[in-house]
Amino acid sequence: MSKTINLEALMARGAQFLGSRYAIMAGAMSWVSERHLVSAISNAGGFGVIACGAMTPALLDAEIAATSAMTDRPFGVNLITMHPALGELIDVCANHKVGHVVLAGGLPPAGAIDRIKASGARVLCFPPTLAFAKKLIRSGVDALVIEGMEAGGHIGPVSTSVLAQEMLPEIADQLPVFVAGGIGRGEAIAGYLEMGAAGVQLGTRFVCATESIAHANFKKAFIRASARDAIASVQIDPRLPVIPVRALKNAGGELFTAKQREVAQALDEGKLAMAEAQLQIEHYWAGALRRAVIEGDVEHGSVMAGQSVGMVTREEPVAEIIAALCQEAETALNRRR
Repeated sequence: MSKTINLEALMARGAQFLGSRYAIMAGAMSWVSERHLVSAISNAGGFGVIACGAMTPALLDAEIAATSAMTDRPFGVNLITMHPALGELIDVCANHKVGHVVLAGGLPPAGAIDRIKASGARVLCFPPTLAFAKKLIRSGVDALVIEGMEAGGHIGPVSTSVLAQEMLPEIADQLPVFVAGGIGRGEAIAGYLEMGAAGVQLGTRFVCATESIAHANFKKAFIRASARDAIASVQIDPRLPVIPVRALKNAGGELFTAKQREVAQALDEGKLAMAEAQLQIEHYWAGALRRAVIEGDVEHGSVMAGQSVGMVTREEPVAEIIAALCQEAETALNRRR
């Protein structure tokens, strides 16, 4: 049996589910995961995912159309469950016949999963715990992504390796499960596939792709960084449950602390409801991320990065990144055999 067949056989379930050659999903990164990077990943055999983030329905509509013009391969759209226009965003995806919708940011609101599935699309969600995963399975999701705290952007408190050991034996036989968080090389991909994962998701590894529109300063920050530079934000007010965000350490982290104090004071004074307070925090990150990704302000913006950032050593085409990951995975699988 050839090396390629070994890897592709292990990836077959995930690849079939996604409609891609490789069961390698791209993590949805606001401002980074747009038409250029998404189409490049899908064209190279992976599965690109548009990060809707704080986009309006009109902006998402234009982004999906532009991406479709750049690839004839399948790609998905990531929607944030707390977005105030979630229903309209789902309709936009349905109008474009998007085949896979990834819901991030907590338990989907009532009716969201059914609304997506009614359009013929498949639904993927992120369970932070095994109990949550089982609840999502009962809700009718088609696949799950288990993401550990090593990931960039919004994170939970448990590591990828622990989540994978806890969840894969319990749920991997029921639906495709993709593993994410801290994956930077193919050896790790091979390991999670052998544990029962249908595939993997990587974000940080693709930021410095040639096709990524991230500012040169943003890419340089990634290339210079080590794993320990990617730190999680701190919650300062217990009444304001803030999902931690992992990013490279800079002045922007201090600005976020100040933003939390500002929002907490508004809550104290009755000027904000809790849902609006959380949305303001989400919008802060979208704005801070844009400053870093698009404008290149890597000191005061948010340089979201996973701990695998230390394995990003140069700018290179998406096709080369995916080829290297697959070669590393194949080599690891054959060594074990």
